[in-house]
Amino acid sequence: MANPVAVASGTFGYGQEYAELVDVSRLGAITVKGIRLRPWQGNPLPRHVEVPGGMINAIGLQGPGVVGFIRDDMPFLQRLGVPVIVNIWGTSVDEYAEVARCLSGVPGVSALELNISCPNVKEGGHAFGTDPRTVSDLVRAVRMATPLPILPKLAPNVPDIKVFARAAQEAGADALSMINTMPAMAIDIETRRPILANKVGGLSGPAIHPVAVKLVYEAAQAVPIPILAMGGIMEPAQAIEFLIAGAAAVAVGTANFIDPSTPLRVLDGITDYLRRHGMQSVGELEMSN
Repeated sequence: MANPVAVASGTFGYGQEYAELVDVSRLGAITVKGIRLRPWQGNPLPRHVEVPGGMINAIGLQGPGVVGFIRDDMPFLQRLGVPVIVNIWGTSVDEYAEVARCLSGVPGVSALELNISCPNVKEGGHAFGTDPRTVSDLVRAVRMATPLPILPKLAPNVPDIKVFARAAQEAGADALSMINTMPAMAIDIETRRPILANKVGGLSGPAIHPVAVKLVYEAAQAVPIPILAMGGIMEPAQAIEFLIAGAAAVAVGTANFIDPSTPLRVLDGITDYLRRHGMQSVGELEMSN
């Protein structure tokens, strides 16, 4: 990454959707929407709702499948010259490994983010991320399937994030991506029914930011591998918090729906902060005693 600011999976499409709104070539990395082996239609509507402090989504990882993604989206992404992190998922360990194999050697693909903890699909992701043994098995299988760097995306709703961070690292993870959305629900009090067709979804946005900072801090104390931190970044200050907590880089997610210029504004804010404090890189940021 030329700089420490990426965009989070599921909030930036496959890059082309935002290309007319923001200079995507300035990003440190683009994390694309979740890819599985075959095309997936996602969940029925309605599948997102705004709530105080953020939004709940149950898109259900709609996507074109790995072949369609490589054919239709990677040519554009490759031309950008920006590292591409492909978020992958599956309904079995073997499927994760097969998707990883398919993406290995594809020009422009720089790393794989393993969606092991998505709370808004009835199959797959959510079942993997809450058991450290399963996390270890999945990471190890993907590690054997690809030479690409892999970043498991950790779930926030676990008893001890350090256990999961260590399990991922010991199984071969090159870095961690954290945190994923938090399981959530919204009810229409007039109909007395869940607003989302899927009933539950994943909460993102400012409401989860303090939780994410705590978990990133704990994981950074537990493992030496880099952390790509995300969760409620709306302004540069929230990104800088993550970097002080121990993250190596950050990803902007939900804010892209409100203001697509947020990632570049965050980048400029980090640059200004480092200049004001006489620092050359984010690697100099650390918690004061």
